[in-house]
Amino acid sequence: MITTTTLNAAIDKTYYVKQFKLGASHRATEVFAEAGGKGINVARTLLELGADPYAMGFLGGNNGSFIQDELDKQGIKHDFIRVSGESRINLNIIDESDYSSTEVLESGPVISVDELEQFRTKIAAQSKRTPWMVCSGSLPRGVALSTYAELIEIARNNGTKVFLDTSGEALRSSIQAKPFFIKPNEKEIAELTGQSVADEDGLFANIHALMNQGIACVTVSLGEKGSITGYQGRLYRATVPRLEIVNTVGCGDAFVAGMVVGFSQLKSIEECIRLATATGSANALTQSAGYVQMEEVERIKKIVNIEEIQWTSSK
Repeated sequence: MITTTTLNAAIDKTYYVKQFKLGASHRATEVFAEAGGKGINVARTLLELGADPYAMGFLGGNNGSFIQDELDKQGIKHDFIRVSGESRINLNIIDESDYSSTEVLESGPVISVDELEQFRTKIAAQSKRTPWMVCSGSLPRGVALSTYAELIEIARNNGTKVFLDTSGEALRSSIQAKPFFIKPNEKEIAELTGQSVADEDGLFANIHALMNQGIACVTVSLGEKGSITGYQGRLYRATVPRLEIVNTVGCGDAFVAGMVVGFSQLKSIEECIRLATATGSANALTQSAGYVQMEEVERIKKIVNIEEIQWTSSK
């Protein structure tokens, strides 16, 4: 079982339009509405990869009921705290002329002290039953920046390895809790270490700095240039040939799902990175976040290139 947490779940609504222009009216060619939020996207991808996801978090109002119904239809086990507010709706407008994406994200409900305490209690119990947990996405209103750090510490005390995929202050406030895995971008990793990333040498040094702080695995996405992953003192570069991208939303979530599945199946780090890269890339070929086709994952795995980077600090 792999547990996912989505503290700020959403209905993800995607509109496809012929040519998106600011200030103009558009008629959508296709519309999709699905249960979303980064942790839910991870759970859906885990299911596609043959894993056993268990989704947790907060849901509120009619939107929350829609999300719960969608999870039931998809066969994803879940245990969400019902809150007094309304779960958010996120809009994603995709321009079919170049498949660029424009997003409008709602803030979501305010979580009360009692609701958060109920969730902590559930996480404490769940972490005794699951060896792997994924904490993903933004923190909802009313929740302290230290919340992810608290959840990580609860899980770690019960022997659960936590994959953390968040950003900004929520990420910076969580590093001290030593999650097993993080996925910062180039700007964030410099903020986490206080060291600039002027070139790849600086990036490699920052990844090593985070591993030395007790974070087992660090992946930095480089967009079309692939990714760099650090694990057990070694560095690995992953690249994949250019694909016909349809939708980039959820690719990072799919990458995390592939990585945690790889670790849960005791694969080598190279195999974990290969699966994660292929899964993230396969998500880009679909119209909705968190959906991958296994035949595409297997096809892309064959063309992913993994190389170990031979690097020695110049300092």
